[in-house]
Amino acid sequence: MTNVTRLLNATNGGDAASAEELLPMVYAELRRLAAHRMAHEPEGQTLQPTALVHEAWLKLAGSSQQWNHRGHFFAAAAEAMRRILIDRARKRRCERHGHGLQRLNFDEVDVAITTDDDVLLCVNEALEKFAAEAPDKAELVKLRYFAGLSIPDAAQVLGISEATAKRHWSYARAWLGAELKRMS
Repeated sequence: MTNVTRLLNATNGGDAASAEELLPMVYAELRRLAAHRMAHEPEGQTLQPTALVHEAWLKLAGSSQQWNHRGHFFAAAAEAMRRILIDRARKRRCERHGHGLQRLNFDEVDVAITTDDDVLLCVNEALEKFAAEAPDKAELVKLRYFAGLSIPDAAQVLGISEATAKRHWSYARAWLGAELKRMS
Protein backbone atom coordinates (compact mmCIF):
# COMPACT_ATOMS: atom_id res chain seq x y z
CA MET A 1 0.00 0.00 0.00
CA THR A 2 1.48 3.35 -1.02
CA ASN A 3 1.71 6.33 1.31
CA VAL A 4 -1.00 8.07 -0.68
CA THR A 5 -3.37 5.10 -0.34
CA ARG A 6 -2.62 4.83 3.37
CA LEU A 7 -3.30 8.53 3.86
CA LEU A 8 -6.47 8.40 1.73
CA ASN A 9 -7.77 5.56 3.89
CA ALA A 10 -6.93 7.42 7.10
CA THR A 11 -8.49 10.63 5.76
CA ASN A 12 -11.65 8.77 4.78
CA GLY A 13 -11.77 7.53 8.37
CA GLY A 14 -11.80 11.11 9.64
CA ASP A 15 -8.14 11.50 10.62
CA ALA A 16 -7.49 15.24 10.25
CA ALA A 17 -3.72 14.87 10.67
CA SER A 18 -3.59 12.46 7.74
CA ALA A 19 -5.60 14.91 5.64
CA GLU A 20 -3.06 17.63 6.36
CA GLU A 21 -0.20 15.30 5.42
CA LEU A 22 -1.97 14.09 2.26
CA LEU A 23 -2.65 17.49 0.74
CA PRO A 24 0.94 18.56 0.02
CA MET A 25 1.98 15.04 -1.02
CA VAL A 26 -0.74 14.67 -3.65
CA TYR A 27 -0.49 18.26 -4.83
CA ALA A 28 3.24 17.89 -5.36
CA GLU A 29 2.73 14.77 -7.48
CA LEU A 30 0.02 16.43 -9.58
CA ARG A 31 2.25 19.46 -10.10
CA ARG A 32 5.18 17.24 -11.06
CA LEU A 33 3.08 15.46 -13.70
CA ALA A 34 1.82 18.73 -15.17
CA ALA A 35 5.30 20.30 -15.16
CA HIS A 36 6.83 17.24 -16.83
CA ARG A 37 4.27 17.37 -19.64
CA MET A 38 4.75 21.10 -20.19
CA ALA A 39 8.57 21.10 -20.07
CA HIS A 40 8.91 20.70 -23.84
CA GLU A 41 6.10 23.02 -24.82
CA PRO A 42 6.69 26.47 -26.36
CA GLU A 43 6.56 29.52 -24.14
CA GLY A 44 3.48 31.72 -24.04
CA GLN A 45 0.85 29.12 -23.24
CA THR A 46 -2.28 30.69 -21.83
CA LEU A 47 -2.78 27.89 -19.33
CA GLN A 48 0.27 26.88 -17.36
CA PRO A 49 0.54 23.56 -15.49
CA THR A 50 0.38 25.29 -12.13
CA ALA A 51 -2.92 26.96 -12.97
CA LEU A 52 -4.41 23.70 -14.24
CA VAL A 53 -3.27 21.81 -11.15
CA HIS A 54 -4.59 24.57 -8.86
CA GLU A 55 -8.01 24.52 -10.50
CA ALA A 56 -8.15 20.73 -10.41
CA TRP A 57 -6.97 20.67 -6.81
CA LEU A 58 -9.68 23.14 -5.79
CA LYS A 59 -12.31 20.93 -7.42
CA LEU A 60 -10.95 17.80 -5.75
CA ALA A 61 -10.42 19.33 -2.32
CA GLY A 62 -13.86 20.92 -2.39
CA SER A 63 -15.65 17.68 -3.22
CA SER A 64 -17.09 15.38 -0.60
CA GLN A 65 -15.95 12.33 -2.55
CA GLN A 66 -13.87 9.71 -0.78
CA TRP A 67 -11.06 8.04 -2.68
CA ASN A 68 -10.40 4.35 -2.12
CA HIS A 69 -6.82 4.27 -3.39
CA ARG A 70 -4.19 6.20 -5.30
CA GLY A 71 -5.56 5.13 -8.68
CA HIS A 72 -9.06 6.28 -7.78
CA PHE A 73 -7.72 9.68 -6.74
CA PHE A 74 -5.65 10.18 -9.91
CA ALA A 75 -8.58 9.10 -12.09
CA ALA A 76 -10.66 11.78 -10.35
CA ALA A 77 -7.83 14.28 -10.90
CA ALA A 78 -7.68 13.44 -14.62
CA GLU A 79 -11.44 13.89 -14.88
CA ALA A 80 -11.24 17.26 -13.07
CA MET A 81 -8.48 18.42 -15.44
CA ARG A 82 -10.51 17.24 -18.43
CA ARG A 83 -13.55 19.19 -17.32
CA ILE A 84 -11.51 22.34 -16.70
CA LEU A 85 -9.93 22.16 -20.15
CA ILE A 86 -13.25 21.44 -21.87
CA ASP A 87 -15.00 24.30 -20.06
CA ARG A 88 -12.12 26.62 -20.99
CA ALA A 89 -12.24 25.52 -24.64
CA ARG A 90 -16.01 25.98 -24.83
CA LYS A 91 -15.75 29.47 -23.36
CA ARG A 92 -12.99 30.50 -25.78
CA ARG A 93 -14.83 28.98 -28.72
CA CYS A 94 -17.96 30.96 -27.91
CA GLU A 95 -15.90 34.13 -28.01
CA ARG A 96 -14.81 33.34 -31.58
CA HIS A 97 -18.02 32.75 -33.51
CA GLY A 98 -17.51 31.40 -36.98
CA HIS A 99 -14.15 29.84 -36.20
CA GLY A 100 -13.70 26.96 -38.68
CA LEU A 101 -13.06 23.40 -37.67
CA GLN A 102 -9.88 21.66 -38.72
CA ARG A 103 -9.02 18.03 -39.41
CA LEU A 104 -7.37 16.08 -36.64
CA ASN A 105 -5.15 13.03 -36.70
CA PHE A 106 -5.54 11.55 -33.21
CA ASP A 107 -2.08 9.95 -33.43
CA GLU A 108 -0.53 13.42 -33.51
CA VAL A 109 -2.51 14.88 -30.59
CA ASP A 110 -0.52 15.40 -27.42
CA VAL A 111 -1.63 16.59 -24.01
CA ALA A 112 -4.84 18.60 -24.07
CA ILE A 113 -3.22 21.68 -22.53
CA THR A 114 -1.54 22.52 -25.83
CA THR A 115 -4.38 21.54 -28.13
CA ASP A 116 -6.50 24.01 -30.10
CA ASP A 117 -9.92 24.62 -28.50
CA ASP A 118 -11.93 23.32 -31.44
CA VAL A 119 -9.82 20.16 -31.56
CA LEU A 120 -10.20 19.72 -27.80
CA LEU A 121 -13.99 19.98 -28.06
CA CYS A 122 -14.08 17.46 -30.93
CA VAL A 123 -11.90 15.04 -28.95
CA ASN A 124 -14.15 15.46 -25.92
CA GLU A 125 -17.29 14.78 -27.96
CA ALA A 126 -15.72 11.65 -29.45
CA LEU A 127 -14.46 10.59 -26.02
CA GLU A 128 -17.96 10.86 -24.54
CA LYS A 129 -19.26 8.52 -27.28
CA PHE A 130 -16.32 6.18 -26.68
CA ALA A 131 -16.96 6.15 -22.91
CA ALA A 132 -20.48 4.83 -23.55
CA GLU A 133 -19.00 1.91 -25.50
CA ALA A 134 -15.78 1.23 -23.55
CA PRO A 135 -15.62 3.08 -20.20
CA ASP A 136 -12.40 1.35 -19.07
CA LYS A 137 -10.57 2.33 -22.25
CA ALA A 138 -12.00 5.86 -22.05
CA GLU A 139 -10.50 6.22 -18.56
CA LEU A 140 -7.11 5.36 -20.02
CA VAL A 141 -7.56 8.06 -22.68
CA LYS A 142 -8.48 10.61 -20.00
CA LEU A 143 -5.39 9.75 -17.96
CA ARG A 144 -3.11 9.92 -21.00
CA TYR A 145 -4.64 12.86 -22.84
CA PHE A 146 -5.89 15.10 -20.04
CA ALA A 147 -3.51 14.28 -17.20
CA GLY A 148 -0.48 13.55 -19.38
CA LEU A 149 0.35 10.19 -17.78
CA SER A 150 2.59 7.74 -19.58
CA ILE A 151 1.32 4.24 -20.42
CA PRO A 152 3.13 2.68 -17.42
CA ASP A 153 1.81 5.36 -15.05
CA ALA A 154 -1.74 5.13 -16.40
CA ALA A 155 -1.62 1.32 -16.17
CA GLN A 156 -0.57 1.59 -12.53
CA VAL A 157 -3.35 4.06 -11.75
CA LEU A 158 -5.95 1.83 -13.44
CA GLY A 159 -4.57 -1.34 -11.86
CA ILE A 160 -3.95 -3.07 -15.19
CA SER A 161 -0.81 -4.47 -16.78
CA GLU A 162 1.27 -2.29 -19.07
CA ALA A 163 0.57 -4.70 -21.94
CA THR A 164 -3.18 -4.35 -21.40
CA ALA A 165 -2.82 -0.56 -21.25
CA LYS A 166 -0.93 -0.61 -24.58
CA ARG A 167 -3.68 -2.73 -26.18
CA HIS A 168 -6.40 -0.46 -24.78
CA TRP A 169 -4.48 2.62 -25.98
CA SER A 170 -4.11 1.19 -29.50
CA TYR A 171 -7.80 0.35 -29.68
CA ALA A 172 -8.82 3.75 -28.25
CA ARG A 173 -6.61 5.64 -30.71
CA ALA A 174 -8.06 3.70 -33.65
CA TRP A 175 -11.65 4.14 -32.46
CA LEU A 176 -11.24 7.84 -31.68
CA GLY A 177 -9.32 8.46 -34.90
CA ALA A 178 -12.13 6.93 -36.94
CA GLU A 179 -14.75 8.90 -35.00
CA LEU A 180 -12.87 12.17 -35.40
CA LYS A 181 -12.45 11.52 -39.14
CA ARG A 182 -16.20 10.88 -39.36
CA MET A 183 -16.92 14.14 -37.48
CA SER A 184 -14.71 16.32 -39.69
